Amino acid sequence: MSLATADFTFLCDLVARHSGNIIAARHAGMLEQRLVGVAGSVGARDLPSLVKRLRDSGDLALSDQVAEAVTVNETRFFRDEHLFEALRSYIIPELIRKNAKRKEIRIWSAACSSGQEPYSVAMVLREYFPQLSDWRINIVATDLSLQMLQRVQAGTYSQLEVSRGVSPKNLVRFFDRSGAGWQIKQELRDMIEVQRVNLTRPWPYMGQFDIALVRNVLIYFDRQTKNDILKRVRGALRPEGYLFIGAAETLIGLSVPYQRREIDATIIYRPTNC
Repeated sequence: MSLATADFTFLCDLVARHSGNIIAARHAGMLEQRLVGVAGSVGARDLPSLVKRLRDSGDLALSDQVAEAVTVNETRFFRDEHLFEALRSYIIPELIRKNAKRKEIRIWSAACSSGQEPYSVAMVLREYFPQLSDWRINIVATDLSLQMLQRVQAGTYSQLEVSRGVSPKNLVRFFDRSGAGWQIKQELRDMIEVQRVNLTRPWPYMGQFDIALVRNVLIYFDRQTKNDILKRVRGALRPEGYLFIGAAETLIGLSVPYQRREIDATIIYRPTNC
């Protein structure tokens, strides 16, 4: 059953309030498809019944469940390969020099989805920088969805998922067979710290990071929300830190404290007061 216009508008407003995601009218079919499962899980006979329950009860947990269900979780290993080349050739060597005394590198993978991004970073660190074996490497993977974070913790991926970006060499080195799929080896899983963070709400103090990966998520927010998120990300970056956003994203038109730099084909942003 298709949603009435008023119900669709209500759901769009609810999702925007709870996750900041803006749903366009052309995505009405996607929203309906993803909420069928939510309706069934709470005993609602159809989507209008689900909307009625949301209107009548003001159930915050159910509202969060709806917002999570319509969040886009598209990702893959080594997405935008040039970024990982920039990490390998320039940024990590630079951090090794700058952080030599404290022997620590901290990286934040925000909106990490099912974890391919943070695990790709972990593979780069292990493959190319053996001198970091006695350093404290902390990769904090955050997402709105508890289901996605559980996947990150498990580190288990299908054959199709690993075929999208993982080289045969890295598959042998960093994965173990797990049924019909593959599981990231324990040494990499130990590098990842998982936390639930909704970027549009106050987040817990996580310390300061050398690198913040806030990629392919800003496109779902309005201008004011982008400004707010990026200013708060600045507070979580070290003075000489690095911000990465998605290849299709830009800071043009935003009032945020970063300077744009280029490393070959990769755009990075540095805090303006570094």
